[in-house]
Amino acid sequence: MDTNSLPCRTETAFPRLGFLEKSSDTRHIPEGTKMEMPLWLAKGLYERKRRVLSVELPKVYREGWRTVFSADPTVVDLHKMGPYYYGLGSQLLHFHNPENPEIAQAVLQTFIGRFRRTMDAAQNAYNEDTSALVEPLDSLERALFKVGQNGLNAFQRWETGRASHLTASSLVLNYRKRKITDL
Repeated sequence: MDTNSLPCRTETAFPRLGFLEKSSDTRHIPEGTKMEMPLWLAKGLYERKRRVLSVELPKVYREGWRTVFSADPTVVDLHKMGPYYYGLGSQLLHFHNPENPEIAQAVLQTFIGRFRRTMDAAQNAYNEDTSALVEPLDSLERALFKVGQNGLNAFQRWETGRASHLTASSLVLNYRKRKITDL
């Protein structure tokens, strides 16, 4: 499954949209057709009041995987499961599903469980090859790892005296003292 696609089932027929269904050569999409749909299209077609389509949960957000994440979220290769685990999980909450509270809790607990390890790895890997550390991370975790690495590098430069000199902020430089006559 493409990380930007969701498994969906049409609740009504879609006339003249058969080109969206790659496995069929018909001109129309009949009611009840299961297909992969891009997230942006599924969000646009999904309506709570008028059932046009229903979105099924991707397997990584189902009960079995939520149990694995609750046991030990640090052992799962999130990048292999889909590089946008947290982003897609939060987008799934827009589709009214009875499992939404459990999905939200699982995504949050997974992030909390993996955050400390991600930041510890970022802060303790100075001048090392970090590709093995970064490989199993989600895109959000990779961004956090990069921020942590940048902070570590800036601290190391400061500690060794190679940091740039402190300069005054532009707000301070442009601040004019008020004269008594201005008040």
